[in-house]
Amino acid sequence: MTKLKIGIVGTGAITGKHADAIAEIENAELVALCSSSSERAQAAKEKFGIDTYSDISAFLTHPELDIVCICTASGHHMEAGLLAAKAGKHLLIEKPIEINLGRADQLIEACEKYGVRLGVIFQNRFSADYLKLKAAVQEGRFGKLLMGNAHVNWYRAPEYYSGSPWKGTLEGDGGGAFMNQGIHTVDLLLDIMGDVKSVFAKVKTALHPIEGEDLGTALVTFENKALGNITASTALYPGLPERLEIFGKCGSAVLEAGKIVQWSILGEEPEPIIADSNTGSGAADPMAIGHGLHRAQWEHYLKAVENNEPLLVEGNMARKSVELIRAIYKSSELEKEVELPFVDYT
Repeated sequence: MTKLKIGIVGTGAITGKHADAIAEIENAELVALCSSSSERAQAAKEKFGIDTYSDISAFLTHPELDIVCICTASGHHMEAGLLAAKAGKHLLIEKPIEINLGRADQLIEACEKYGVRLGVIFQNRFSADYLKLKAAVQEGRFGKLLMGNAHVNWYRAPEYYSGSPWKGTLEGDGGGAFMNQGIHTVDLLLDIMGDVKSVFAKVKTALHPIEGEDLGTALVTFENKALGNITASTALYPGLPERLEIFGKCGSAVLEAGKIVQWSILGEEPEPIIADSNTGSGAADPMAIGHGLHRAQWEHYLKAVENNEPLLVEGNMARKSVELIRAIYKSSELEKEVELPFVDYT
């Protein structure tokens, strides 16, 4: 069996999740890591026992490298991604694809130009319970969709921000609770409910001394005329499991922390609720999630690369959640409803 050789840019906490996932996949091998710091690169070498670099140009000349996974600060995805695409490496990028639409579009266009596959990590798309919900919606079992809500009412201790040079910053994080924490559930909401017509939102910094927001709410009107509510926070102690609520004319379902906790369809017998063991919630601890869903997305991505098959989460799909969140920020700034498609103001 031919193994696809993978390198990761970035050596933060999420890198360990990817390394654990790759280690469990038969046709994949982690061969290199790159950090902007020589000290962190050396520490990664001692931890993982593979080639490490503190210069991305040297990293990209690794003779076995097929795929580059970018796990840097969100606002630094573009620079590494453009270099990797130009070097002919397939790309899998941690969410968000980038922190604004201009930077996201540059990545998408570069991957198209150089003929490499661009995927974005939204591992919650691969939860068994979420896939069950999506299939039921697509089959029309819930009827015409009326409302879809996403709630990410989390808490982060002060150390979460004070211990990081980029979290909560506009340059590194692109915002706060919406762009970093809320975007996973926003992505699921859009995947189920479809495109957004307009949004009216308010965000604020209520608790933490950060540039981005730690509290926000948005009222969404979807193109299918359904309505939706989105809340996102890192200021709501002790932090509740993220929640996705889908309501149709014939029934409703609720996911908490990726697990189905409510499921009712008119005319159907209740189904047993068996939670997906791969899920977890970062409600109070960002590392409380496992790596099982990352592994599932890696397996899908590798198969797509090998067989030239469609990606479930490619660049243009990942762009949609960034577009909505940027529109949320603009709505709050202008104190008025913002229409989509949204023209980024950065």
